[in-house]
Amino acid sequence: MPGAFPPRTIAGYGATMRPFGFIILSLLTLLAACAAPALPEPPLSYPPSARERMLRIAVAEWEDWGRVELDPWQRPPSTRAESNPANFPRVLAYWRAVPEDEGAVARNRPLYVAALAGAAGGEALWQEPYWSAAFISYVMRAAGVDAREFPPSAAHSTYVDAMIRDAERFPATAPFIPHSPREYAPQPGDLLCADRSRTPITDWRQRAADDGRFRPMHCDIVVTVRPGRVEAIGGNVLDAVTRTRFPADAYGYLLPPPPGAPVWFAVFENRLGRLPPWEPPAAAPSPTPTMTGRPIS
Repeated sequence: MPGAFPPRTIAGYGATMRPFGFIILSLLTLLAACAAPALPEPPLSYPPSARERMLRIAVAEWEDWGRVELDPWQRPPSTRAESNPANFPRVLAYWRAVPEDEGAVARNRPLYVAALAGAAGGEALWQEPYWSAAFISYVMRAAGVDAREFPPSAAHSTYVDAMIRDAERFPATAPFIPHSPREYAPQPGDLLCADRSRTPITDWRQRAADDGRFRPMHCDIVVTVRPGRVEAIGGNVLDAVTRTRFPADAYGYLLPPPPGAPVWFAVFENRLGRLPPWEPPAAAPSPTPTMTGRPIS
């Protein structure tokens, strides 16, 4: 067009410069894309065998520790089983299941040497740090549940928060769904979680609003439900892996603990093997042989 300005070029390249507004828009789009958080990967669906393995492993560990049983809210003396050198590899396996062991292995290896020699310090084997969360993490990993669906941790609060986030983001496919103990009766495979702080929360929704701050917790794995009680297995209870018989009402709901005892704030429903598509896929039909080339005469 006569009188129009010719397009500017970048010196030495001969490339026509785009309008300034288009460049700004492109930069803003790029910055927005970089700033947008990546969507979390959806959880996988697991076969029923994962849940079955989880229960078998929990019971097997309890049996290996001597089948210690406990009625709740009792305060019997410790078994001191964790300081028995024979149990050293058991607790070591639990700590090896978590990505960060808080220095537990390095701290307790010399205590194991002392325990074997009957020397001073051996009696403190595996007393610090607490290993109950490592035990739960070990059971999950040994059962084949990946870290995406259950992040192993030395702190119960870490995997509790992860399960709550998954339930909020993926309510249809999350493998664990939190319930208030007043609203849901536990079933085998579920996790019972209690708050052990001085001002305990009483509902998982309070934990969701906690903004991730640390709380001392304890979780057990439900293995059996009987009339009037729920039996669950947990680690570092009486310094062993212990099976506790918690009282329940006629409908299977946990009864409130007495004053001063840890307070249940969540029952995590275990949906491993209970979500679609966990019906086994149909077998593919066998291909029908076909003849190619010249017919046989």
